[in-house]
Amino acid sequence: MTAPLRPGETTVVEVALGERAYDIVIGRGLLASLGTRVNALRPGARVAIVTDETVARHHLGAAEAALKAAGVESSRIVVPVGEGSKNYATFETVAEAVIAARIERNDLIVALGGGVIGDLAGYVAASVRRGLDFVQVPTTLLAQVDSSVGGKTGINSRQGKNLIGAFHQPALVIADTALLDTLPKREFRAGYAEVAKYGLLGDAAFFAWLEKNWQDVFAGGPAREHAIAVCCRAKAAIVARDERETGERALLNLGHTFGHALEAGCGFSDRLLHGEAVALGIALAFEFSAKKGLIAASDAARASAHLAAVGLPTHLTDVSGGIPTVDVLMDLIAQDKKVRRGSLTFILVRGIGQAFIENDVEAAEVRAFLTDKLSQ
Repeated sequence: MTAPLRPGETTVVEVALGERAYDIVIGRGLLASLGTRVNALRPGARVAIVTDETVARHHLGAAEAALKAAGVESSRIVVPVGEGSKNYATFETVAEAVIAARIERNDLIVALGGGVIGDLAGYVAASVRRGLDFVQVPTTLLAQVDSSVGGKTGINSRQGKNLIGAFHQPALVIADTALLDTLPKREFRAGYAEVAKYGLLGDAAFFAWLEKNWQDVFAGGPAREHAIAVCCRAKAAIVARDERETGERALLNLGHTFGHALEAGCGFSDRLLHGEAVALGIALAFEFSAKKGLIAASDAARASAHLAAVGLPTHLTDVSGGIPTVDVLMDLIAQDKKVRRGSLTFILVRGIGQAFIENDVEAAEVRAFLTDKLSQ
């Protein structure tokens, strides 16, 4: 773990993928450089900005002004807010709008928004004209530390989250930490679940640092930028070694098997945000590991205590309106992308910062665990 960034400092993290390598630029006030960075990346390119209604109110004008100042022609495509936009209908709307805007293969799509926009716009970029380049400008903490990096794009199916999509790497990621100032507290907390995840899966020292400094991360400034940079370096290193998740990259799904099932079971609604589902999933993964005798109960309690301290859900009873039945959750878990020939795969832990991939987990064991948790 490197030393915290100094105020006003910009850092660049490279995602080393050979000819498809790209930079993650992290710092405050970077949106103003969007036009000059686009020009440097693709001289003469035209841009279609994909965003949602909320982000458009806060940041679309500044993004368009930055492009205009650099002489970059742009058009805007604005979709409704929320996970509900990651569907076939919105994908079609955005794809048709990109084609109507005459965006060609030497042009760019800019994904200006959180994880939903990044996933949706990235999948459109992967599909229209059989592949367009795109730039990620993540506006949420979750997107800056996780979903904007690594090239996973896609939409949801009625049968589960992110079941339709493609690996399509961005050409550039611009993580302007000033954009996080407009985030509602609940959204920031939800994104923090992904920050904590990096410590819990592979960096015990970073997790200990977060336990001491999380309030400074929430307050902003160097601690926040340091946390984002640590997460981006960790993900960039894993993606460079395992781009298409054939092995190690699956570790980044710590908490996601339980979490995605809970999120889908709640109808991809405001009842349970993605990051909240991940936090709850991480707590369950640690408790499941403890039940299997892989870790001490104190490790599971420590992980849950930190997530709860920042205001994230760690118990099934924390979900407003209740959660689906065990049968529904097990059906959703069976649709998880990590399932292989019907066998369940979970990311479990042998300690803080010691995640591993556990294949061939017995469904009956998971069912018994969830039944027990629901009875508490």
